[in-house]
Amino acid sequence: MTARRVSMADVAARAGVSGQTVSRVVNGSPRVDPETRTRVEAAMAELGYRPHRAARALRTGRTQTIGLVVSTLASVGNSRMLQAVADAAAARGYALTVVTLGADGDVSAAFERLSDQGVDGAIVLNEATERVREADLRAAGLTLVVVDSPRDDRFGIIETDHAGGARGAVNHLLELGHETVHHLAGPAGSFAAAERERGWRDGLEAAGATVPAVVRGDWTSASGFAAASALLIDGVTAVFAANDQMALGLLRASAEARRAVPGDVSVVGFDDVADAADYRPPLTTVHQDFDALGARAVAALVDGIEAGAPAAFETVPTRLVVRASTAPAR
Repeated sequence: MTARRVSMADVAARAGVSGQTVSRVVNGSPRVDPETRTRVEAAMAELGYRPHRAARALRTGRTQTIGLVVSTLASVGNSRMLQAVADAAAARGYALTVVTLGADGDVSAAFERLSDQGVDGAIVLNEATERVREADLRAAGLTLVVVDSPRDDRFGIIETDHAGGARGAVNHLLELGHETVHHLAGPAGSFAAAERERGWRDGLEAAGATVPAVVRGDWTSASGFAAASALLIDGVTAVFAANDQMALGLLRASAEARRAVPGDVSVVGFDDVADAADYRPPLTTVHQDFDALGARAVAALVDGIEAGAPAAFETVPTRLVVRASTAPAR
């Protein structure tokens, strides 16, 4: 036999309150005193009560489901962000629907799919953000928060301080005595890559150092390995890679070319992925707080959904983590 689903009436009876009071607690209404709220929540936990999402959607007009639009989940950064957003959404009582863009990158089609599934709003990540700025957002009819984008009054924006983190990496290498810092950049069209490149350039110009030509990769370790022919040459003593994966490829190429890191060339990455401390050598990198980024994006979106207004702009700081891949210039 199938066990009967615990109802709101069961919770009300156990807590000694009315069904309306339980409803207010479930829907987060402020019109419940703290003691009563605590008693109702204890009864819900004891009975194993879970609000019926479909019934609540009929009452409130909201499904408590949010969407996530992403160009690809193959990159480490996007995978980390997916986990962070999923965790933060669950903590706020929201379900998550993920849509990846197809080969044509049609963000309008992605929004249409999410609208058909009845989501209350959506978060857009990284490389997909350029296409969002070109889309007809009025047709989408969704509350939006975009992670990493130039200012835009049509949606909330949460961004990492990419430029500040890049400047910190450059300053670290210059303080070690390197005359300049070469840059292994991310792909053209990426807001994060452009901001990291801007921070690198600003750091060199502020110090009066030469600004070398940019070598461009595509976030993958393979592109970092391929870039070695342009970076592991005489005169290059320091490289700032726009992410840890490309730095990993560069470290492999350095080992194969018998160019010691950090003896011959110092390398700094960006992201501080979980394995960065286990690279050979352990990688000096800019720590990007994916958990905070995901939590703030979800908080901004949920606040925007519940308030019926666009979320504000917010920047999440970075910090440099110094490990063994950087050393004073010879």
